Amino acid sequence: MKISREAKVGIMAILAMVMLYFGFHILKGSDVFSRTYKYYVVYDNIDGLTASNPVLLNGLNVGRVQEIRLLQNRKNHLLVSLDVQKGVAVPKGTTAVLADGGLLGGKVIHLTLGNGATLQDGDTLLANKESGISAVLQEQALPLVTHADSLIKNLSQVVAGFQETGLILNQVLRNYNQTGSNLQGLLDENRSNLLAMTSNLNKLSTSLIETEKELKPLLAKTGTLADSLSALKLGETVQNANRTIGELHTLLASVESGKGTAGKLIKDETLYTNIDRTIVSLNKLLTNLREHPKRYINISVFSKKDKGPSESTLDTATKVN
Repeated sequence: MKISREAKVGIMAILAMVMLYFGFHILKGSDVFSRTYKYYVVYDNIDGLTASNPVLLNGLNVGRVQEIRLLQNRKNHLLVSLDVQKGVAVPKGTTAVLADGGLLGGKVIHLTLGNGATLQDGDTLLANKESGISAVLQEQALPLVTHADSLIKNLSQVVAGFQETGLILNQVLRNYNQTGSNLQGLLDENRSNLLAMTSNLNKLSTSLIETEKELKPLLAKTGTLADSLSALKLGETVQNANRTIGELHTLLASVESGKGTAGKLIKDETLYTNIDRTIVSLNKLLTNLREHPKRYINISVFSKKDKGPSESTLDTATKVN
């Protein structure tokens, strides 16, 4: 039987489509010739997950996303069907973690195995989501953006301060120029006075030099006088004077306490009374000698000596205490 050209083209197209289908799945890592188990996961948001995205276990491709359906009766949650190779045992408590597929983009599902009994075909896995690179970058970049914004504001304030400082510096420079002009005019007006002042300063310097020459002999004499005063040993003299004053203080204290002859003479009333009585007796004796001298001195050879009274009255010139 002769096959027409159109039939040949149709058969070739069917073969090409079959080969394309199997080639596509083989390139994606799917084993189209092996049998798989189907599991379900419910997410509230799949963040761009599409059918045929890989299912990984410890980084190894063990399946793919088969289908995604919208559950409008469950608050628009999403039911994701997973085809997992038959040789991979999925225990109860396994979590399907939705994560980023890497720097090239796309989404993958990582299986985190549980510790329970092995699940059967058609069972549901636990759902979880991992923060993607974009979310992490956003979290890390947000403080940087905030700091950058604050830095820009601070830089704006600094620039405003520099502008104000520039205005102040311009004003200062204008004042400086004006001050320089005024100072130059003042110097021109007082040039003659400055010259006279300089001449007077020169004369004063000369006079000071002459005065210094005259002071040198005087300072030499002063040094000689200082040497002479040092030779007098003033320190030793002052020390001897202090020692003498101390001895005098000791003597006066001894007299004041009644020790020694001088102390007894000043402090002992008995000695004073005896001296007073002695003075009274001596006064009587002198009075008797004055009134009757012959009693004590007689120059007559033959006449009888007139002895007179043995005692005279007290001389009124002396007051008896």
